[in-house]
This record gives sequence, structure tokens and C-alpha cells, in this order.
Amino acid sequence: MSTQRSLVRRTAAVAAAVAAALVLTACGTDSAKGSAAGAPTHDGHAAGSPASATPSAPSPAAPGQGGNNAADTAFAQGMIPHHRQAVEMAGLAATRAGSPEVKALAEEIRKAQDPEIKTLSGWLTAWGQQVPAADSGHGGHAMSGMMTGGEMDELTKASGAEFDRAFLRMMVKHHEGAVAMARTEQSTGAYGPAKDMAAAIIGSQSAEITRMNALLGKG
Repeated sequence: MSTQRSLVRRTAAVAAAVAAALVLTACGTDSAKGSAAGAPTHDGHAAGSPASATPSAPSPAAPGQGGNNAADTAFAQGMIPHHRQAVEMAGLAATRAGSPEVKALAEEIRKAQDPEIKTLSGWLTAWGQQVPAADSGHGGHAMSGMMTGGEMDELTKASGAEFDRAFLRMMVKHHEGAVAMARTEQSTGAYGPAKDMAAAIIGSQSAEITRMNALLGKG
């Protein structure tokens, strides 16, 4: 009987030891998993933990952005017909002006503004904006200093000294309108090259206004 009880006690002790070993093993496994989960990986994130969100790519620029704004579009769309009319007026001087000074000035205006028309048109195309039609006419631009159809007819019919006076008077008004448009672009535009062109227009056309007023006897 004593031997049997001893055997039972030894069996119970062995079972308890096995159970304890199993518990310790399980705890060690969970601890290792926890350590692995918290260990930093080569990219700096903890293994098993969610990586920080990858920064999203910037959303595409909205229409009208990309360095230009509505004021730049208005400047280009307004200056194109304005320059076209100045080039048309300058073209009349070749055969109608009587003064060599007026002819020379008109040619300078034509050479300066014709390339700017191409540049302005290129900007509008790149921005996905409409380029004013070549036959947009002379109406609707009185506030920017443009000539009316009647004034253009008057200039076309004049010659000699009469043409010179009409051309100078009208072109002063025309240039003043362009300078005002350019000042607006400088204060409200966003596109660097357009603002640079505006500055050039202010400088060159202000100087030409001074020259024309001198030829008119107002300087």
C-alpha cells in the first residue's frame, strides 16, 4: 500500500513538472513574439506593426493653375487684339505718313508688338485658353484705348501731315491704354513671363508716348 501511494505521488509530481514546463515554454514563445513585433526593421518600423502611411502624391493642379491665373489670361486675351490694332495702324504709316520721324516710330512699334502677339498666343494655347480671333474687330475695347471703327476709317483716309497728327494723337491714346493694362497685370497677375512683358510694355510705350507728344508739340 505504501509503495502504491509513493508511485502515485511520483506520477503526480512528474505531471506537475511537465505542466509547468509547458507553461514556461508558452510564455517564452509569446515573449519572443512580442519582442519580434516591437523590434525595429531596416526601414525603421516595428515588425508586425502597421507602417506609417506613405505620403500621398500631390493632387493634379486645378484648371487655371500652373503658375498663371485669371488676370494673366485676361492680360493676354486683351493685349493680343490691342497689339494687332497697333500693328495695323503702324502699317498705314509706311504709305501715308509725311514725317520720317512718324514712319520710323511706326516701324519700331510694328517690330516690337508683332512678336509679342505670337508670344501671348502661345501662352494662351499652353494654358488651354482661347486665342482671340484675328477678325475680332475694333468694338468693345474703348476702355483699353483702342480705336473705334470710325477712328480707323479716319486714319485710313488721311495722308501727309494730316495723317501724322491723327496717327500720333491716336497712338498716344492707344499706348496709354496698353500701359494701364500692363499695370493691372503687374499688380494682379501671377505668371512671371507675363509680368515681365508687362514691365517691358510700360517702359517702352511710356517712352514712345513722350516722343509722340514731343512730335505733336506737347512735349
